[in-house]
Amino acid sequence: MITFGTFLLAMVAVGIWTYQENLTFADFALGGRRLSAPVAALSAGASDMSGWLFLGLPGAVYAAGIGATWIAVGLAVGTYLNWRLVAPRLRTYTERAGDATTLSAYLEERFEDGSRMLRLVSATVTVVFFTVYVASGLLAGGVLFEGIFGGGFEFALTVFAVVIVVYTVLGGFRAVSVTHSVQATLMFIAAVALPVIGVVALGGFGALKGALDHKSPALLGMGDRAEFVGDRWGAGQSLGAVAVISLLAWGLGYFGQPHILVRFMSIRSTREIPMARRIGVAWVVACLAGVSLVGLVGIAVLDHPLDNPETVFIALSAQLANPWVASILLVGVLAAIKSTADSQLLVSAMALTEDFYRAFVKRQASDASMVLAGRVTVVAVALVAYVIALSGGAVLDIVAYAWAGFGAAFGPVILLSLYWPRMTRAGAMAGIVTGAVTVIAWKHIDPLLGPLRSGIYEMVPGVLAATAAALFFGRFVGSPPRRVWSGPLDKKNAATAPVG
Repeated sequence: MITFGTFLLAMVAVGIWTYQENLTFADFALGGRRLSAPVAALSAGASDMSGWLFLGLPGAVYAAGIGATWIAVGLAVGTYLNWRLVAPRLRTYTERAGDATTLSAYLEERFEDGSRMLRLVSATVTVVFFTVYVASGLLAGGVLFEGIFGGGFEFALTVFAVVIVVYTVLGGFRAVSVTHSVQATLMFIAAVALPVIGVVALGGFGALKGALDHKSPALLGMGDRAEFVGDRWGAGQSLGAVAVISLLAWGLGYFGQPHILVRFMSIRSTREIPMARRIGVAWVVACLAGVSLVGLVGIAVLDHPLDNPETVFIALSAQLANPWVASILLVGVLAAIKSTADSQLLVSAMALTEDFYRAFVKRQASDASMVLAGRVTVVAVALVAYVIALSGGAVLDIVAYAWAGFGAAFGPVILLSLYWPRMTRAGAMAGIVTGAVTVIAWKHIDPLLGPLRSGIYEMVPGVLAATAAALFFGRFVGSPPRRVWSGPLDKKNAATAPVG
């Protein structure tokens, strides 16, 4: 309680400390594009790896074995490609687009959309999926607090939500990013330290392998999925190509995640991106490998099988470490949950403020009124997410749904906007709508296919459909933008000239 209380108060203190730095809406939304390479890298990683890193992923490995780590492989590759392919151009293009503070504003400028429908549709998709995503973060925080301290899920959820709202409202993007550097460090320590403690307690990796073989040989097969039933692990079954593709497909989602892409937009210069990429990828790989190992160690070490596999990190910390060490490890879990929830909360609030309030209600809004509107929308989104979180559910399932929604709706369109000069507004609109609708509809369509049911992760059909729609409409409907966006990165104000 002392450790958790100190951490939460420190987060609120950062919000108070950075309150005076939000003189303009650009400061509140993007921190004035002043993030250094280490801060941007750690903030992107912390925003990405939410509570599912310590709850959902080790829980999946605990229940199914090492075959579940195909998710981690896909995410590691996706992280690298996102920094390599998207970060440099998005940083430059969003600055050229009149210092756009949201993806919706960038897309409107990039495709010269005078109707503003592209901004309206993309902002709506952002708010809908992010509200669900924020709910998953609040849910994970409630599960963590209840599992450690008791006191009831509703009370734990309320405390967690209030703290996040307070420092996000006060400090905006700057507070969120500063706290992410600390939280990413805590996450790294927790992800690496606990599996090391567990392996040492077992007597080494040889002892771990022996214990897992005794439980079920399927636990150590990359192509297998063990069956966790009751109090034991069965022989399991082969994952199959569809399952492996579904797990790897998580990596496709990176190109369309606004809470990660906004970190690329806010870095000081494209010259700092190579360093940020190295730091960010190394951090992600270490954290994913560590928490995956936690799931395996939990199978071998814990005295009794868990009713809820997603609590394996909490249970292992309590069994292996003294209360002070365990509290630091569990603060790492809290940091993971908070660092994503606050990012998503801020981005969705910015979409409401920039893309609805200023775009359609008050176009000449002053900076002061925009900052105020941003703070009000933070509270509004948090309240809706809080209500959703009260209904409960599995953290990984909720995250998977929202991740697929963003990846399919925005991923193909963002990539095409950066690399296909002749892409049209119709292509962008078709890609966003098709991707979002496919993800929403797939869970209802796939079960109706009966024997033909694929069981594939909705990200895959969503990305394929969105890409096809964007390419078709982008090629045959509408005229390409007149402005030339290609050119040396990090130079403002690309020349305006007819394409070709």
